[in-house]
Amino acid sequence: MGIIPSALTAETLLPLLAPESEAAVEVAQDALATFACGFEAAYLDGLRGKIGLETRQEGDTELIQDLLHRMARNSADFTLTFRRLCEAAAGLAGDAHVRAEFTDPAAYDVWAAAWRQRLAVERRDPASRRIAMQRINPAHIPRNHLVEAALDAAVDGLDFGPFEDLLDAVTQPFEEHPRHARYAVPPLPSERVQATFCGT
Repeated sequence: MGIIPSALTAETLLPLLAPESEAAVEVAQDALATFACGFEAAYLDGLRGKIGLETRQEGDTELIQDLLHRMARNSADFTLTFRRLCEAAAGLAGDAHVRAEFTDPAAYDVWAAAWRQRLAVERRDPASRRIAMQRINPAHIPRNHLVEAALDAAVDGLDFGPFEDLLDAVTQPFEEHPRHARYAVPPLPSERVQATFCGT
């Protein structure tokens, strides 16, 4: 996986990398190759944290990819699934809420069995694991349908209340408050935003 800058951007940067064009291209290609590896490692470490893993073990990539594929195939909400995994990491009682995110709950069960085997290798106790996971898995995010509703209220009715409520919720995304419960819920089919704008 790599990021390809536009030709114009790349040409503009080349003189900063080396005085000779060929040498500059070689430096740029080496940097991009290094970036791709570094990015992949950081991405995997971030996902390890999201599922409660501290250490690096063989098979982690496959475990994480399996979860992402199962989530996609079962229309599991990304934010809610990872947030609810926090409770599941603390004990089996938390599984019910994660299972509810999957159209076929058995898809989660199969993955969860492998996940719990992997968690058994970790040193962290379940309560500490849950707290660590809650610090990186947000309870609520600025979902497009809520952003659009806040924009519509402000533009059409000069009502900034929905914007202020949304801002309050996403300023503390890792803290669960009853007043922010609606910001954790994905949109209904009728609320889905089909077109987004830069920055949303």
